[in-house]
Amino acid sequence: MLTATPQLQTERLILRAPCAQDFPVFAAYFMSERAQFTGGQPDRILAWNRFCVTLGHWVMRGYGVFAIVRRDTGAVIGAAGPFFPEGWPEPEIAWQLWDGHAEGNGFAYEAALATRTHVYADLGWKTAVSLIAPENQRSAALAQRLGCTLEGAHPHPHFGPLDIWRHPAS
Repeated sequence: MLTATPQLQTERLILRAPCAQDFPVFAAYFMSERAQFTGGQPDRILAWNRFCVTLGHWVMRGYGVFAIVRRDTGAVIGAAGPFFPEGWPEPEIAWQLWDGHAEGNGFAYEAALATRTHVYADLGWKTAVSLIAPENQRSAALAQRLGCTLEGAHPHPHFGPLDIWRHPAS
């Protein structure tokens, strides 16, 4: 379990460090068609490895994506937050909704907005991007709703070309 990590709260969500109890929900997402734009594969071992990358990012960078937890039910529904793995052109604000039932309720928007405030106010970032697969229309729509502008493409060696969406400055 990660300790000494911040916790963010919104009206409907708690954003906290991921923990081992989140893995089953993440694995179900990662092994489904819903993860087609985020590197998902039908393999539980690869899901475990990817989940551990999420946890290790906190150790290596001192920040990372938060697990998104609904305040009303306590259910973990996804992840959002700062992310800057090897091979990324610059720090990113990332999001995923692991629970398909959570889609269409504004949870990803709420979590991404809270994490954007966090990276600018608490981490001191001056700019941020979100890297989105060109075919991922739902994430592109969310980036637009967040006020991001499409800036170009990043040729990722494993995920193919990713669109670079620039977040507005703080």
